[in-house]
Amino acid sequence: MPVIIEIFENSENIFGLICGKFLKNHSMVSLGILLTRRHRLISIAAMLDVFSSANRFSISMGKPACFAISLIKMGDASALLDDEYPVYSLNNAPAQSIILIPAFATEDLKAAIELNSEVIPWLCQQYMKGTEIASFCTGAFLLAATGLLNDKPATTHINAAEVFSKTFPEVKINSKAITTFESRIYTSGGATNSFYLMFQIIEKYCGREILMKVAKYFAIDLNRKQQSYFSTFRPVTDHSDELVKMVQQRMDAEYNELSTVEEFLNEIPASRRNLVRRFKGATGLTPIEYLQRTRMEAAKKILENTNRTILDVMLEVGYNDLKTFRLLFKKYTGLTPTEYREKFMVKSVVRLESLQGLN
Repeated sequence: MPVIIEIFENSENIFGLICGKFLKNHSMVSLGILLTRRHRLISIAAMLDVFSSANRFSISMGKPACFAISLIKMGDASALLDDEYPVYSLNNAPAQSIILIPAFATEDLKAAIELNSEVIPWLCQQYMKGTEIASFCTGAFLLAATGLLNDKPATTHINAAEVFSKTFPEVKINSKAITTFESRIYTSGGATNSFYLMFQIIEKYCGREILMKVAKYFAIDLNRKQQSYFSTFRPVTDHSDELVKMVQQRMDAEYNELSTVEEFLNEIPASRRNLVRRFKGATGLTPIEYLQRTRMEAAKKILENTNRTILDVMLEVGYNDLKTFRLLFKKYTGLTPTEYREKFMVKSVVRLESLQGLN
């Protein structure tokens, strides 16, 4: 049964036995960071910083370093910090306990996979030899291209999840998950969610005590439950179905005026069944899902930038039932409207409201 890890509160229950057995027979874990073409530099830097910090804390406690860190490059891929860490090519890299795939620094993920196609068979070979593989953020696209993620859970950057799902339908994408793990394969969500995957690896190989030291050092809260509230709805528009584009444009402009999707679809010169099929094929969403996502994105912006009541926000984006609005908002963001405002409201709005209250 797939194991999807979203929080670390119970991680000792998951990895405790493994950690205990490993720590009794401790040896350095060979950790190879793959220098893909078009990698995001900050992704590499974060890996080096976090795992080097784990080593430093382990040594400060009178223990051996946990990780033997090396960089593995492909052909002409750049290798930074080669004076501090050993650098290998795919052909001469020693066996690794775990290989890390960084995020990509491009939104053209299809092109990124093609640029790195030579590493795909190599990753498969390493996995067959018993190596663990972890992808960070959009690095999951390259990992999925190997086929190793088929029928396994995965996550990626929340804004890339829909494209990922369409590109790799055999993978069990969980866009809300912070990290996933099954059968020696890890994936993480975007940006700071990558820390949680690294923390998971550190706890497994170094123990809870060092994990806590690293988490405190980087000031990362271990209790994040999901990443859906960081998402931004980016509808698919680069398709060739002109009728669907017309429907999208009207929904984008009139989302708060439409009473029901059914009423709207009845005005379109196509059968409802055919339109829904074409809309889903072009955008990956049904018309009702598209309208809901559009309205929720508008609600988020109002909550971020104003102090208007939740009732006002609901009416502004086209709903007239508070319960329905709250349920849909939490479905798409993982938070209630009030929780979302508390987390993301622009501070200048709060200050302005405070000053107005003094007058």
